[in-house]
Amino acid sequence: MTPHTELFNDLLKLAVDSGASDIVIKSGKPGYVRLSGRLKPVDMDPIAHDEAEEFVAEHVPKVFAQNWIDYGQVDFAYYSPEVGRFRVNAFHQRGTVSMVFRHIKSTAPNFEQLGLDPEAILPLAKSKDGILLICGATGSGKSSTMAAMLNWINQNLDRHIITLEDPIEFTFQDDKSVFQQREIGLDVPNFELAIKAVLRQNPDIILIGEMRDRETFETAISAAETGHLVLSTMHAGTVAQALTRLFEFFPPEQQLLARRQIASSLRGFVCQKLLPALEGGGRVPANEILAADTTVRNLILEGHNEKIQGLLESGADTGTFSFNKDLYRLVKAGKISKADALRFSPNPQALEMNLKGIFLKS
Repeated sequence: MTPHTELFNDLLKLAVDSGASDIVIKSGKPGYVRLSGRLKPVDMDPIAHDEAEEFVAEHVPKVFAQNWIDYGQVDFAYYSPEVGRFRVNAFHQRGTVSMVFRHIKSTAPNFEQLGLDPEAILPLAKSKDGILLICGATGSGKSSTMAAMLNWINQNLDRHIITLEDPIEFTFQDDKSVFQQREIGLDVPNFELAIKAVLRQNPDIILIGEMRDRETFETAISAAETGHLVLSTMHAGTVAQALTRLFEFFPPEQQLLARRQIASSLRGFVCQKLLPALEGGGRVPANEILAADTTVRNLILEGHNEKIQGLLESGADTGTFSFNKDLYRLVKAGKISKADALRFSPNPQALEMNLKGIFLKS
């Protein structure tokens, strides 16, 4: 092992042992770790540019080496037997090398470990077909929630599951289900080829790392219409934003087609934020969940997307609820502070009223 690799392995081990989710490297600075959402410096000597550059040159896969030379940025996976597996993004800034490591856990989490309510999530995870989207900002725990769903499926259902990821975030061991995990760039040259081939690989469930463009979404629709369940993530803060993003995949003249396809294929949204826990450190997930039942599908089909927020806020169905409803529950349970609930709420004025006992009628 070269000295610079040993240096990075020591830093990564410290981060993993501390429970850090990310490790940030900037040439000329000590390493930083992200603990419970907060960035903290490590007590160590600054990492030299040459040390960071040599680490990338040694460990970037050959298939990605030209990207690093041509574009000054690259994504790849790094594995150390002593520490574990990491997703790495290396990039140049002001002529020096920086990196961000994300620890990839070898064991997928369950709902309880993540602080999620299985009764709210399981009805969606049990869907036989359709599209299920996990939404939130970067670092909101989308991948962990999706992994917990697949973990439950793996333990309870016999399914053939194919994942298309860039790179792989969690590794799964076959239990009742069989997993095929394909990493873009290593197992298949690009995402487009992986998407085109997946329907010929006899899947029951398809995980697409991110719903990134119209081609991806149209493939997801085709899979849903032929009896497959598609799980994917999307960068959207709320159900309303997620619905808007789906329709943005289609040009104006195809909005009627979009309403039909989305209404027929969508099974639901799980939107997520991570809030500081009131006790014991760490973070607590707050969710907004929309289960696409007949009422929701009809509203989408008729172009009344704006009425869906009313269902989230006032619906009696426990499978569909807004962020404010979940934030209210977490405050009353003593898991988060009122101040943090109001700070993270998409509608703090309404939440303030809820906390005073004033609610919108169903």
